[in-house]
Amino acid sequence: MRWLRWTLLVFALALSFELGRNCSGRAVSEEQKAEPPAAIKGWQKGKGWGWIWGKDDEVGSLNAMTPDTIRSALQLAKAGKVYDLGIPYDRNSFKWPGHSPGEIISFRTPEGVQRQKDFKAAIDPKLNPDKIGWHSAALFINDNVATQIDGLGHITVGDDNHWYNGFKEADWGGNFGIRKCDGVSIPPIITRGVLIDVAGFRKTDVLPAHYRITAEDLRGALEKQKTTLRPGDSVFIRTGTLKLWGENGADHDKLRPHDAAGIDLAAAKWLVEQQGAILIGSDTSGLEWGPGPKDEANFIPVHRYLLVEQGVHIGEFHYLEELAKDGAYEFCYICTVNKIKGSAAGFCLRPVALR
Repeated sequence: MRWLRWTLLVFALALSFELGRNCSGRAVSEEQKAEPPAAIKGWQKGKGWGWIWGKDDEVGSLNAMTPDTIRSALQLAKAGKVYDLGIPYDRNSFKWPGHSPGEIISFRTPEGVQRQKDFKAAIDPKLNPDKIGWHSAALFINDNVATQIDGLGHITVGDDNHWYNGFKEADWGGNFGIRKCDGVSIPPIITRGVLIDVAGFRKTDVLPAHYRITAEDLRGALEKQKTTLRPGDSVFIRTGTLKLWGENGADHDKLRPHDAAGIDLAAAKWLVEQQGAILIGSDTSGLEWGPGPKDEANFIPVHRYLLVEQGVHIGEFHYLEELAKDGAYEFCYICTVNKIKGSAAGFCLRPVALR
């Protein structure tokens, strides 16, 4: 019987070892699946992106998204928690002064249809004995308000008014919107998202008015968070400005000075050329620091650099407060924009962060 006990013991140890090895292999396999893709196409360290996707391209750095990068991003959604990154907007909301306000007007109302009698089927007692009515609204709204993503045709440069990839106003402008790099050209975005909480790093709820965010600020915040950027990331920079938004962002005087906090040109270049950011966003209306430094001749240089020179889209007015509160520095970012031809941006969006 002793030999039987020893045989069973050896068998049990062997079985335990094999099960452990298999389980360990599965764990490694699952971990490897969550690893970022080995390479991001199109990006060169020290150079960034640029006009590399062909003469007809309207997508820019978002071309770097692949099934592989999307699968990797989706694996970050483990807890099933959704963060709403959109802000509510109405006719009184704060906006960048270079854009028109929006207006929402009731086009049809139940009472109006009955009183004005201009929709015959609705007032015919035989066709509509239950007096069914409806609401619909006419929207007169700018394509660069509320939570939005600038299209690559948003900013132009030079006497020929060219934008990303050399598209020119004389060739591709028009009375009914731009015909290259409009909002429709922005593909559905699914990437790894990273929050850089600069306000948290500076130990304040809201960065001071006109605060200039440098590459050193970004590096310091990332080090404090123990977060590492990867090529292909969508990067979001928190200033804390939207902590002041309230119900609809109607307090313009309170928001205006803090809205001018943002990254400078050197910080933008660091994110693109050294870290490979595919999209850069913030919780302000314009992402970049204002007013610009006196030694930089160009108006809104960060917009010019990102949109025109690098083909990197800009996300604006993204609500980052809940992410910061939870210390959710890494997440799956998902955003799809309105497919309105000719628009210069995807606007009034409701992107989400998944964890």
